[in-house]
Amino acid sequence: MENGKENFKLKILIVDDESGMRDGAARCLKSLSFKETDFPEKISFEIFLAETGEAALKEIKEKSPDIVLLDYKLPDMNGLEVLQNCDSTRFLTIVITAFASLEVAITATRRGAFDFLAKPFSPDELREAVKKAVKNIFMSRKVRQLQEEKSRIRFEFVSILAHELKSPLAAIEGYLRLIDERVKGEQMASYDAMVKRSMERIISMRKLINDILDLTRLESGKKKRIIEELDLGEISLYVYEGLALKAAEKKLKFELNYPEKFKFAADKEEMEMLFSNLLSNAVKYNKQGGEIKLTIEKKDEFVSISCSDTGIGISKEEQQRLFGEFVRIKNEYTRNIEGSGLGLSIIKKIAAIYNGEVKVESTYNVGSVFSVKLKELYLSAKSAAPVNRLEVL
Repeated sequence: MENGKENFKLKILIVDDESGMRDGAARCLKSLSFKETDFPEKISFEIFLAETGEAALKEIKEKSPDIVLLDYKLPDMNGLEVLQNCDSTRFLTIVITAFASLEVAITATRRGAFDFLAKPFSPDELREAVKKAVKNIFMSRKVRQLQEEKSRIRFEFVSILAHELKSPLAAIEGYLRLIDERVKGEQMASYDAMVKRSMERIISMRKLINDILDLTRLESGKKKRIIEELDLGEISLYVYEGLALKAAEKKLKFELNYPEKFKFAADKEEMEMLFSNLLSNAVKYNKQGGEIKLTIEKKDEFVSISCSDTGIGISKEEQQRLFGEFVRIKNEYTRNIEGSGLGLSIIKKIAAIYNGEVKVESTYNVGSVFSVKLKELYLSAKSAAPVNRLEVL
């Protein structure tokens, strides 16, 4: 690394029977530089020389070059025969020839040649040909890295998903076997607790599956977004009503503060997702007899949503990884709380869609405040006000 830049090192093999041509090309390429706008990495070269086809094949085998500058006419064989006798797909070949012809060009291309330089050529022409090859290699490597990263993330996602589903399925299977074998006798009432626990596990799995579907729709970019003027207060109340039974079991107090007749241009389904994850967390991780306070207000061009609870709180260390996927905070208070670990990452993605952000302030064993900023979605950048109803792909 140099000044925080990654070193992108390439091997170049120069094959020519003229020593002046070999040495001149080597000097030219050693001084080759790239603009920072072309590559974020520092480009450097390791240069090797060969004067015959046989020597070139030996260097290709031992050094594995990235770029080969290959003279067409060599003492022992021509450049095309060199390409024929090695795996030319492992490097980019720039054929150098004073005998340029359409037939040579076609044959060389079929055998893997990337580019051509006709003798005599200037140092600038050589540099440009090599720059073009370097850019091709750079982009190919980046694509490969992205594909490898994509495969790694997919593997991790599937592994975590399998783990999250494996445990509840095993528990349900265990309860069903006990019921099937009538271990507690023939009275069905004896199995009520097992049935109840199985139902809880099924609800947990359904929540996980629904969260994954929500996350997939948000990330795919294929969700049909319908933008309309919404009353966020009404939506939050609707969502909380669905959580009222669990909130009542904990004897929680709910306070909602929002401006009357305030409308916000957004997709209704996404706003329901956002409030569902905010409020369900506030209920789930709250203490018995605790409070939830939800405040919605207009601040300049943003709407600010604050959801505070008197729950178990989150330590500073845990807050650092809180918005990642499948992240669940595990301690003595959360051990028996079911969750998918996707809720906060869904909130974060929705906030990003609306050019906003989500933050958390929390004190362990005291409570947490989740703050979300959202910006209205408009018909276009020129719109002075949100549209009444708009379908956005």
